[in-house]
Amino acid sequence: MNYDLYVVTDSQLSKGRSHQEVARLACEGGADIIQFRDKDIDDAEFLKIASEIREITKRYGVTFIVNDRLDAAIRSNADGIHVGQDDMPVPDIRKLVDRNFIIGCSVGSVSEAEKAISDGSDYIALSPIFDTSSKSDAGSGHGIEMLRELRKMTDLPIVAIGGINRENTPQVIGNGADGIAVISAVVSQDDIPSACRELKSVIKASKDRL
Repeated sequence: MNYDLYVVTDSQLSKGRSHQEVARLACEGGADIIQFRDKDIDDAEFLKIASEIREITKRYGVTFIVNDRLDAAIRSNADGIHVGQDDMPVPDIRKLVDRNFIIGCSVGSVSEAEKAISDGSDYIALSPIFDTSSKSDAGSGHGIEMLRELRKMTDLPIVAIGGINRENTPQVIGNGADGIAVISAVVSQDDIPSACRELKSVIKASKDRL
């Protein structure tokens, strides 16, 4: 599975564009993973949007991840779910889903990473790696040194999220991240496909130097 460019939707940062439109444009630009994230809408609306994004990502052959809401992930036939430290525990999710269902977990420390790995996560996300205003609940950035520590302790895919842009992507990839997860660096841009293509180019160049 390719974790290079992982785009998280956010309707509040997308300049009036819907989650579905953001997903379509990001897929057009070459995103490898789309995560649908919305903490504010009700279950029925969430499932409707998730199902529509599933159809979009399927057309482009892009992996689709739902944030937090397992019922919607299952009912929309998503490829997986992403959870935080205060969401349903990974072992509990694993009991309810197919073995090919992807489970990602946000971590902010070595101990959280160790638990996520032992619990059976398929990938971990260092969140946030840098300070960010895109997620109000993110807290302070954990920095490149934390990324290095996580890389030393596991071969599991690591995605970094938080404050990542074209300029600091080479540093993130060069210090052990398998991919970058972005919100504003893609969804807040006037030309989403171009923003994706530019980031993909930077990621490829960064990996070619490793």
